[in-house]
This record gives sequence, C-alpha cells and structure tokens, in this order.
Amino acid sequence: MDRIDIYDTTLRDGTQAEDINLTTEDKIRVAAKLDELGVAYIEGGWPGSNPTDKRFFKEIRNYDLKTAKVAAFGSTHNPKATPDADPNLKALLAAETEVLTIFGKCWGIHVTEALRTTLERNLEIIAGSLAYLRPHARELFFDAEHFFDGFKADPDYALAALATAHKAGADALVLCDTNGGTLPHDLGEMVRAVRAALPGAVLGIHPHNDSGLAVANALEGVRQGATHVQGTVNGYGERCGNANLCAIIPNLELKFGRSCLPEGRLPLLAPTATFVAEVANLAPFSRQPYVGDSAFAHKGGVHVSAVARNPLTYEHIDPALVGNRRRVLLSDLSGQSNILFKAREYGFELDKNDPFVLELLTTIKERESKGYEYSAAEASYELLLNRVLGRARSYFTPIHYRILDDQAFTRDELTTEATVMIKVGGSLKHTASTGRGPVNALDRALRKALRGFYPRISEMRLLDFKVRVLTSANREESGTASYVRVLCQSGDQNRRWTTVGVSHNVIEASWQALEDSINYKLFIDDKDKLTRALRG
Repeated sequence: MDRIDIYDTTLRDGTQAEDINLTTEDKIRVAAKLDELGVAYIEGGWPGSNPTDKRFFKEIRNYDLKTAKVAAFGSTHNPKATPDADPNLKALLAAETEVLTIFGKCWGIHVTEALRTTLERNLEIIAGSLAYLRPHARELFFDAEHFFDGFKADPDYALAALATAHKAGADALVLCDTNGGTLPHDLGEMVRAVRAALPGAVLGIHPHNDSGLAVANALEGVRQGATHVQGTVNGYGERCGNANLCAIIPNLELKFGRSCLPEGRLPLLAPTATFVAEVANLAPFSRQPYVGDSAFAHKGGVHVSAVARNPLTYEHIDPALVGNRRRVLLSDLSGQSNILFKAREYGFELDKNDPFVLELLTTIKERESKGYEYSAAEASYELLLNRVLGRARSYFTPIHYRILDDQAFTRDELTTEATVMIKVGGSLKHTASTGRGPVNALDRALRKALRGFYPRISEMRLLDFKVRVLTSANREESGTASYVRVLCQSGDQNRRWTTVGVSHNVIEASWQALEDSINYKLFIDDKDKLTRALRG
C-alpha cells in the first residue's frame, strides 16, 4: 500500500494556540526533533507574517536535516494585486525552501465576505498564485481552506477550486476541515467525491478538532484515499487544536498497517511529544493516547494482576512500540499485585505471602485514606518501600523549623524568613533563609543546612508545586480546617520526581514533600553510585 506522508505544522498551526509562543531558537529545536522522528515535511511558518518565521527560515538553512523537508506557508495573492507584485508570494520565495504551501478559498462565503471578490476572480487568484510559484518549488501544495464547509454549501464550486489548483500544478490538494465541524462519515463521502472528480490528484487531509473528531477525520481521509496528512504534535493549534499526530501516526502504523515514519522511528514518538511540550512550556497531557504518562497506567488490583500475567488483557499495544512504558499505580484500590509489580520495578522480588507485602499494602491504604496520593508521587512511594525494607539510609534528622512573616504595610512589603535545625550524623546544623513565601524560604533554608554535607543538592531544582484542599464529610475537617495535599515535582539534569505531603497545615504538608524530595535526590544518587561501582 502507498506510504502516508506526514506533514507537521506544529511550528505554524501549533503556535496559533493561545498558550504557545515559540522563539526562533525554540522552533529550530523542535524542527531538529521532528526530523529525528522522521516526518516527511516540517512547515516552518508563514514568512510573510512575522519576523520570527523569517528568522527561522534563514537559520534552518544551516542545519542538515536528514529526513524532513522544510515547507514555507502562505496565502494566494491579494485580489487587488498580481502574483509577481504580491508581498506574501515574494516572502515565500525569499524563504528559499524546496517545498511551498499556499492556501486558497473554496467556500463562497469566504470568497465574497473575506476576500471581497467574485467567485470567478477567486479561481483566477488560485491559478495565478500557483503558476507563479510553480517554477520555484520542488514540491507545491495547495491547502483547500474550508473545503468541507464549501462542499456542503456548493459542491460544484468547491470542486472547481480544486480542479483549478490541480491544473495549475499543485502536487497535492489538501482538504481542510478548517472549522473542525465535519463528521467522519460525511467527510468520507466528500473525499470519495473528490477522488471521482479528480482521479489523478494526490489528496491530503488537514482536520481541526472543534468537534473532537480531528484524529478520526484524518484516519477516515486516509481510508478514502488521502496519502498526505497534516497535523501537529500533541494536537496543538488554534481553538480546540489540530489533528494530533501523536495519535494519528501510531494508528496508521500499528492499526492501518500504513508506513509513515522511517523504520525504527516509532519508539521516538513519546519522547518527541514530551520534548515539544517542554519547549512550549506546557505540562504534558498525561491522558493523551499512546504517548501520555497515563496511557498505559494501571491502578485497580484486578487490572494489575491480569496485566502481570498477560499485558494484552488491558493494553491495546505494547507501550514500548511508541516509546512509552507500563506504569502500575498505588492507591486505596491497590492489591497485592500492585505491590509485587512495583517492588519488581525497583529490583525487589517479593512473595505475595511475605508479611512485608501486607504491611506495605496496609500502610499505603491508611495513608491514601488521609489524602496521600502515591499514584502521582512515585518518588515518595519508592522511599517508603525502601524504608520499610530497611534499605534507605537516614540522610538527616529534622529537629525544628520556624516560619516568620513580617508585613511592612508602609512599604507594601512582606518578608518571609525560615529557620531550620537538622542533625546530620553527629553534627547539628542551624540555618535561616528568606524567600518568596513560606515554602520557598523553607526550601532555601533546608538546602542551605544540607549543602555542606551533600553538595549535589545544588543540582536539583523545584519544577512544580501543587496544593489541593481535600474535602471531608467530617465538619471538623472541612473548610479552612481541611486536610491539604502538596505535590512537589523536582528534577536534576538526569530525571524528574514527585513527592507528596498531607496535613491540616499547608506548611507541614509542604515540609513533608520537600523533605522527601531531597531525601530522594540523595537516595537515587547513592543508587547510581553503587550501580557504577558494580559495573566496574
């Protein structure tokens, strides 16, 4: 069967999402990662619209991309101008890419209301723009904007726009569901109509996700003959986003049996999704199919027991195929299977009848009933596991801490100071530090006290801090007297980890999470040191 060409438009469509803003340097980094993944095309942006995209096209020439071709994007020429005098088309040529993509109108209402021209003139604009660009591009694509809405309103005109683009030399006609409102069965019928009207044309599909159907529509487009699929990593895009390539690619490769990445690249998908999220400064969506952190996570004891025997019982694919991993979560829903599975992950082979298993399970369920969430704080769980087994050393003993807030209203200034007293070995350390709020001050004071004993603490940093009020049926433990749960995500140059604390007092809960976080850093460094020593 024909190969499917993946055309990634994260750097253009994806940046139209309201919470994404990429610099030229960010876009270069993402482009390099997409090339490593193996997409066929990377749409770098619209050089005629902003300086960032102009700089990207100039800078990307210095990079030797191995797989992907870079495409520049723009529109058909202004109705009041000629192609050779149009600034947008000139900017496209100045980008000096081997692939050019332009969009044109296929829906009458956009021709008359947006372009403010006639239907006949719009066809002339499409033909003239493509004819002008054709000699300068190795590949030339036409994005038929609002094609499906245009087809519903006037199928003859929508097809005429495509026929005009095909005759003018477009290498692919990309059918866009720009408003994202088309249902898959309707889309399929319209793609079949295009194939019948233009049997020699290469068809592409470009769906948006306003009805939550972008992935389904992309797959239906392929099922009806499209061999070119446009979308974005993680589904980023304007409004509800674009078609999510992180779901489309594995569905095509693993479910449709259609090749769209070079051999051996599919396991790079999950790392690429995470990388792009990080560059965009967005938290990865944990429940995202295939690549999300929760995509192959199992919490219920019955599920874990079955997966331990045969993963097919609760997993539709092997997570390693897309670069993901199986995770077993611990909670008040856990059974012995969860404990055994997690212990095995950390190198402990335990028997289900081992009293330790029952002790740990009881401890976890008691703590979870108070609000601890080990499914989201695996570092705290690993410490708990090793402490119960007696395999985690005590790096320091907390003796005392105090928080002082000083509000100077005349200067509209709040100063927070934390003092900490700890014991390390036989040494007592008493330090103080100021910070932006009590948790920051406490964190800085604790690190200051420990840094002389454990210099590598300087490598770690706080990445995320979340506080949640836990509701209770007990009136005495509700409202401002509620328990609060703190999740603290920390990281160093090699890894990330999350710890948890629970208390009626948010400072105490924060201390618990911070203490676990530092202990985990020291514990995991010791494990790494031991592993290196054993390897010689």
